[in-house]
Amino acid sequence: MTIRCIAVDDEPLALDIIESYISKLPFLQLVKTCSSATEAMQVLQEEQVDLMFLDIEMPELTGIQFLNILKHQPLIIFTTAYPDYALEGFNQDAVDYLLKPIPFDRFLKAVTKAQERLQRNGKATEGGAASTTAPHAQQLEQDFMFVKADYKTIRVDFRDILWIEGLKDYIIIQTRDQKIITLLSMNKMMEKLPETKFLRVHRSFIVSLQKIDSIEKSRIKIGNKEIPIGEVYKDQFLKWVEENNIQ
Repeated sequence: MTIRCIAVDDEPLALDIIESYISKLPFLQLVKTCSSATEAMQVLQEEQVDLMFLDIEMPELTGIQFLNILKHQPLIIFTTAYPDYALEGFNQDAVDYLLKPIPFDRFLKAVTKAQERLQRNGKATEGGAASTTAPHAQQLEQDFMFVKADYKTIRVDFRDILWIEGLKDYIIIQTRDQKIITLLSMNKMMEKLPETKFLRVHRSFIVSLQKIDSIEKSRIKIGNKEIPIGEVYKDQFLKWVEENNIQ
């Protein structure tokens, strides 16, 4: 399997580093390095590209603006020197978000994610190149997310989440150590969570399936918290319980 990729960055040194990393991995094929979004757009129109390493902060068009005007896009790995863009980057369904200066082991982890995603979607063939695009709405596969709260961007590991509660236009993410309040809808939150680990059980509640201590009638207990099971979500939840019942 060969993954055809391009790198887009207005900094020559950054492009040199990515090109060097790509040359170390036999399953990556560099199609071209581009110093601007407009140059990259031309390449995408003329070449088959499976993966794009994309800087966010660029003149003329930022990486985010560039993606928003693309009708079809390859898989994206963002590269940037600014951690404040992390949340916005992941909201674009990127495979990963690399913070400069990029160490090789972190680069390798990111491209391995891209390789696995292409293989799972059947977009790659033995000895050949992968498809030009991947579904834009495909769920992220990292084990954490970034959320904005208290005028900063906070990393939240999925394994630390106990439950999530909706509160009008806000949500409360409850972990073992803290309560994080962020401006986000429940539907958008569900899109960002791994579906095998989280389930919406009520209009106002999402639970971590791994953190459930007990189930009593129409309530779920996680620690001292009792969470109601809504009628709309009851069948889906009971199906999950049945699938995981050893009796």
